[in-house]
Amino acid sequence: MTLDNWMMLDCDPGAGDPAHLPDTGWLPVPAPGDTYLALHAAGRIPHPFADENEAACAWVKDREWWWRTQFDAVPPAAGERVVLTFDGLDTFARIWLNGVEIGESANMFLAASFDVGAHLRDGGNELLVRFTPPALVVADKQMDTWAIIADPIKESKRNFIRKAQFGWGWDWGPRLPTIGLWRPVRLERQWVAAIENVRFETLAIGDVARVAVTVTVDAFAGAPVNASVTLRTPAGETMASATIDPSRDGRVEFDIADPQLWWTPELGDPTLYDLCVTLIADGREVDRDQRKVGIRTITLDQSPDPDEPGCTFFRFILNDVPIFARGVNWVPASSFVGAITESDYADLLERAAGANMNMVRVWGGGIYEHDAFYDQCDRLGLLVWQDFMFACAPYPEHEPDFVQSVRDEVAYQVTRLRSHACLALWCGNNEGDAVQAFMNRMTGLDTPFLGDLYIHDIMPKTLAALDPATPYWPGSPHGGPSHNSMRGGDVHNWTVWHGLPPTPDDVPVGTFDHSPEAVAYTRYAEDMSRFVSEFGIQAAPARATFARWMKPEAMGLGGAGFLNRVKDHPQDKVNAMLIPVTGLPDTLARYVDFTQIVQAEGMTFGIEHYRRRRPHCSGTLIWQYNDCWPGVSWSLIDGDGVAKPSWYAVRRAYAPVALSFQTLDDGLVELWVVNDTREPVEIDATIDFVTLDGASLTREDVKLFAPANAAEAIWSGRPEGAADRILLVRSRQVEGNRLFFVPIKDIPFAGRPEARIGAIDANTLEVTVSATRYAYGVMLYAEDAATRFSVNGFDLAGGESRTVLVSNARRPIAVGDVTVRSILQV
Repeated sequence: MTLDNWMMLDCDPGAGDPAHLPDTGWLPVPAPGDTYLALHAAGRIPHPFADENEAACAWVKDREWWWRTQFDAVPPAAGERVVLTFDGLDTFARIWLNGVEIGESANMFLAASFDVGAHLRDGGNELLVRFTPPALVVADKQMDTWAIIADPIKESKRNFIRKAQFGWGWDWGPRLPTIGLWRPVRLERQWVAAIENVRFETLAIGDVARVAVTVTVDAFAGAPVNASVTLRTPAGETMASATIDPSRDGRVEFDIADPQLWWTPELGDPTLYDLCVTLIADGREVDRDQRKVGIRTITLDQSPDPDEPGCTFFRFILNDVPIFARGVNWVPASSFVGAITESDYADLLERAAGANMNMVRVWGGGIYEHDAFYDQCDRLGLLVWQDFMFACAPYPEHEPDFVQSVRDEVAYQVTRLRSHACLALWCGNNEGDAVQAFMNRMTGLDTPFLGDLYIHDIMPKTLAALDPATPYWPGSPHGGPSHNSMRGGDVHNWTVWHGLPPTPDDVPVGTFDHSPEAVAYTRYAEDMSRFVSEFGIQAAPARATFARWMKPEAMGLGGAGFLNRVKDHPQDKVNAMLIPVTGLPDTLARYVDFTQIVQAEGMTFGIEHYRRRRPHCSGTLIWQYNDCWPGVSWSLIDGDGVAKPSWYAVRRAYAPVALSFQTLDDGLVELWVVNDTREPVEIDATIDFVTLDGASLTREDVKLFAPANAAEAIWSGRPEGAADRILLVRSRQVEGNRLFFVPIKDIPFAGRPEARIGAIDANTLEVTVSATRYAYGVMLYAEDAATRFSVNGFDLAGGESRTVLVSNARRPIAVGDVTVRSILQV
């Protein structure tokens, strides 16, 4: 059973005594749950996300916290045992059951289990957990860090704590380290034996696929047991079954005729089979494990690129088909990681799949996500690039307890996640070894990365034993003649936005430069990388999101309330991005519009460039998909779940079959088609060179052929570009596109969209938007963050119209709830 009805209490560090805790002052808290949210619900703190309350909640991390629950139970009978399991203790925890200390934990990412039968009472029982402030535990820890990392590692000493690293603040998130039971607590009564783990593997595919199931059992009573293994199709048809003796090797292999493979959405259906393992002892069922599994193979191709000498591929091969990874980087969906729900995951991940994505990178400064995350990715056909939880820091190799804790963590998480169809890659860390290499280049030293023990020894050895089939990559970025080299491996492109010099070969070329020319998103066109695992542009959340969390008087550009939402503070970075595209804003409202325009245009430009380079470039993972709070960041979906214009732009740019224009240095314009599917496609299209008022200067109907899994230039021309002229491509089969010839700020847009809004039912509206002159960035807005739009952020040429469905699953929606305007309208 899951233990609930928890209460919590705080005291001065060291003041709590499990035998003499007070009867009063306890507050209710869900488990899994979050201390900050429970305090807010009780009225002890304001909401940490509102106004500037982050600082007002800083005391929470420095208190000692006690969590308590009471439950009824009976001691175990003969042949039984009772196991108490904490799936997640955050972080330095000590546990008492009925006044007896039964254990401790010092790693947020490890489950902790205890045989508690000897300590149970017949009737009422009390369970206590004490959480010690992390700062006290690591107060005497010391090691060298890096001067160039903005995160104050020396102050937080987060690298000594196996805990979500982003909790101490990042350049997109607040400083709110969590405390408490962030995953369920279970009390399980077991008889004779229990299933420890079930592993599913795909050994080969073809007309007949070969799969393997391995069952690990703890036969704690010494009695003989058997495991019944059954694999069924989604329709319930039994494809294979066997009974095995887990006391021997516990493994069975099946041949599956005409297998339904698991695919990413552009390649097929993500078919999932039902796997059931039943443990039988003395003729009765004693344990059962049921899960969804997918039949698929995944490899990482790093062979030489024959068309770009000196370079290697970095491409994922799914079921023998090379794919282009169209993806994003995922950060925790809330600062309060214990409060993330299954519906949160379903909403965000369904929208990722809906935006034509096929890969999500779980970034190494967050958490190994809850089970529901991976279940959803299995269901939706989203591949997962899984970082181990190490980010932007050196980590201690000299402390035996820490090293052993990491060793246990890696083994636990690999065992936990390895059977998911979505799992595509294990990655050792985020940017740590790359930063060390950068520091060595700056200083002329050859200092080893403190963390090599983990990424080059413990992790690969553990994977070789527990999950040899899933590719492993030591870090991100990594590979090529040096970290971040365009010649091999993966790259983090932070030339755009941060002004870092690019690395075409083995050394960076140029210096840090934050000038508008140096950070312009058009510089993505210089990037010849194999796989871009981070690139992005910062943008504000929706105006309504700001309004939900800030007082009206604080919503001024440059005020303290606004700046508290911008964790990457240097204003010159924002201004440098805006100046050449939109110019500078004079109000917060225009700041929202202008940053969102630049993000949408920049992401489109970058994605189109990288996709045209396939197969030499085989993937892009945008930084970042989501937010942990309502702040200003690189996210496509803001902290309240509102999609920015960039989400819609990325959905268009990530379409499996997509059209894009490219302007060459000599003025020639090419139209490219990219086809990420397994089948060739013929497209009827119209290329129209128009003025802003809708007049057609030239018009050409063309038939385009898009080969399977390829990118090709299929048309070229030399239109006489001007500020009031736009080159369009339109098709009924795929999303169209357009090419401007001057920056957006220099185009005399005058189009104002007109809208007709009608109700389909209580929760759905139909909005038809039209324009007589070219309308840029037509946006539909609603105050309610749960409102969803079938399409948004689109352009309308003169004479065009478009129909949008507007829905809200949580409450009825009225015609007056929606407004429509061009994002350039004041």
